[in-house]
Amino acid sequence: MKNLFTNAILFIALCVAFSSLTACETAKTDSLNSAPKENTTNAPKDGNPNNYPLAPSGILQSEVKMLDGTSFKIESKKGKVILLNLWATWCGPCRSEMPHLIEMQNKYRDQGFEVIGLNTDQESVEEINSFAEKMKLNYTQAYSDSKLTNEFVKLSQMNGIPQSILIDRENRLTGVFGGGSPKVINSMKETVDKVMKQ
Repeated sequence: MKNLFTNAILFIALCVAFSSLTACETAKTDSLNSAPKENTTNAPKDGNPNNYPLAPSGILQSEVKMLDGTSFKIESKKGKVILLNLWATWCGPCRSEMPHLIEMQNKYRDQGFEVIGLNTDQESVEEINSFAEKMKLNYTQAYSDSKLTNEFVKLSQMNGIPQSILIDRENRLTGVFGGGSPKVINSMKETVDKVMKQ
């Protein structure tokens, strides 16, 4: 009986540990589903990149606050390929994903690609800058307010982080990525590579 109890505790601990490796739940948003999603690109059936849908206006027209206090609208980045990434310093899967975001930023920076990290917890500028320095983040850092975070959740149907969306040069939505599993990260990298070649 003691072994059964010990095995049950071990099993529960492993389940909790595994679930924390794919996504962190965030209390800032309301959603129907908190399970990590795979990439849900809106790839057109005919393969024509011009047939991707526009990114939702709630995302494109959101005011994004930069760490220096300035702001911009995502739609103003038209002409670039933008990967928007929701994250927080306490999120383990976010940390695991960051080296891949750094790699993509390095690889495509000179081709008009920009990763924008959107902190969901409104952590202080000092906390974010210290974290970014420690993690050697080479991409833009900004904040996601509750309105923008809710727009992500409506799109992804996932109440958690990390999650990312990919917007092409014409403000078309080309990918939605939820969670930080290796499968999701590989799908994100493949989609970014494909979009950058278009």
